[in-house]
Amino acid sequence: MKRIVICADDYGIAPGVSAAIRALLAERRINATSVMTVLPDLFEEADALMPLTSGQASIGLHVTLTGNFEPLTHGFKGATFPSLGRLMAMSFARRLDPVNVKAEIETQFLAFEEAFGRPPDHVDGHQHVHLLPTIREAVLEVTRSRAPEAWVRDCTPAPGALVGLDLKGRYIGFLARGFAAEAKALGLATNRGFAGAYNFKMGTNFGRLLTQFISGLEDGGVVMVHPGMVDEALGKRDPLTSPREAEYEVLAGAQLPQILLATGAQLR
Repeated sequence: MKRIVICADDYGIAPGVSAAIRALLAERRINATSVMTVLPDLFEEADALMPLTSGQASIGLHVTLTGNFEPLTHGFKGATFPSLGRLMAMSFARRLDPVNVKAEIETQFLAFEEAFGRPPDHVDGHQHVHLLPTIREAVLEVTRSRAPEAWVRDCTPAPGALVGLDLKGRYIGFLARGFAAEAKALGLATNRGFAGAYNFKMGTNFGRLLTQFISGLEDGGVVMVHPGMVDEALGKRDPLTSPREAEYEVLAGAQLPQILLATGAQLR
């Protein structure tokens, strides 16, 4: 049996998402979650998650630099973070201030440590921002200094997990070029193979997608998921809503054990 990680992103983004992730962790339907530390109810959500952190689950930091969220530092202009498109444009144009970026990331690490009383088990990025120029260097440097035992998410797609042409998965893989080697050079561990990217607007059968993702992974691979229940807070904070409920239905229901058995996988 190959051992994999099923990681639910966006813990803390809204109560309905956090509650769904806790339920999946408690039932051992997933074995990792990534926590956003820029939301005002971080400590309340961390307290609720704490009883589930002593087992085999990996509780990580979801570095957040995009979206309708207030930065923890003053290095980003405006009341909220920029859109992903704007951040990417600034990143590739080398217009991001490395000092400001590193300060924000380090502050998010500190917020995680304050909320959970320890460093994160793993580190990744909301909308994969940890792969972008300037940001990736800061993420790796701060991880090495504040959480050297943590593993960082390499988003290089497992070839067998790609679904058709899979432009989204391939583009994320393009952004991830060299990331694992840079992490290794700093003494940081990474996952082996990645899956879970798809077009949320397609309304695709998630059970079938998840089967493809897990089937294509090797031992040590990571599947990214976004389960949750839609509530008022989520509607105000993030455009990704109904696909979260579709994912939760598959992960919480009878399908997941069948998928794991059919693909020869177990949670690491």
